[in-house]
Amino acid sequence: MDNRIGEMQVFLRVVETLSFSEAARSLRMTPSTVSKLIARLEARLGVKLIERSTRRLALTDEGRLFHERAGALLADLDAFERELAAGAGTPDGTIRVNASVAFGTLGLEPLLPAFWQAYPRIVVDLSLSDEIVDLYLDRTDVAFRVGRLSDSNLVARRVGVAPRKIVAAPDYLARRGTPRSIDDLDGHNCLGFNFRRSAPVWPIRSGGRIVDRMVTGTLLANNGETVRRMAVAGAGLARLGEYHARADIAAGRLVEVLAGTGDAEEIHALHLGGPLVPLRVRAFLDFVLPRLQAFLRAGPAG
Repeated sequence: MDNRIGEMQVFLRVVETLSFSEAARSLRMTPSTVSKLIARLEARLGVKLIERSTRRLALTDEGRLFHERAGALLADLDAFERELAAGAGTPDGTIRVNASVAFGTLGLEPLLPAFWQAYPRIVVDLSLSDEIVDLYLDRTDVAFRVGRLSDSNLVARRVGVAPRKIVAAPDYLARRGTPRSIDDLDGHNCLGFNFRRSAPVWPIRSGGRIVDRMVTGTLLANNGETVRRMAVAGAGLARLGEYHARADIAAGRLVEVLAGTGDAEEIHALHLGGPLVPLRVRAFLDFVLPRLQAFLRAGPAG
């Protein structure tokens, strides 16, 4: 194992005390151990650092240079560690957050001004995408995921449940008719997604269980916000999270159809685990999670 820092510390203590035995006593080592460490250091460097005699120790020219540089290096290391330790007690720095377009826009973004009032030294690097990101590869601190989680060593904190609704614009229903049963979906333009993980099916509640219903349509989008806008524009039926369609339903821009047949998806906040989660990440999660939970629970009246 590389122990150059330890060797430097021993060398500096020998120079400070001008004695192998005194250095060994202060470091709780044996004099022979100290002597071996200095000999190993000199052998690796290929130069003599200390002239030894029975009466005194003296630094060579190379020893004086090594003493100067090693002292500065260890002082910088100590300062760096103190800086990190101080930062561990003060929430600051950058936190990289990923969320779906709809959940980030409607749920997360409205919370940020109040978060910055509480934590003005934290920078939120926010990316909105409905694609699944790799927290390791994308250097993401927190990712909000909608739907089933895959097995991983990430820590998952549950945010809540997002019921899904099938919705359409009133003018679309006036032109194409309102579906009265699941079988009626065959005659409608069902707006969908183009994710690699996405299949052309809608999970539908039928007979007390969820079944996958094949659907077809003229739109495949990479985010729910595009699907919502096209539904509002009268392009077809859309399957959206309740929180995503909430304002449009309240305003009459969208109408729920086949009520009671929608499924629900859980939302989690994922982050890297371990006991040393940065304070800025803990502060962010502790601030936004209860507010996001309230946002999901608000329902149509919220």
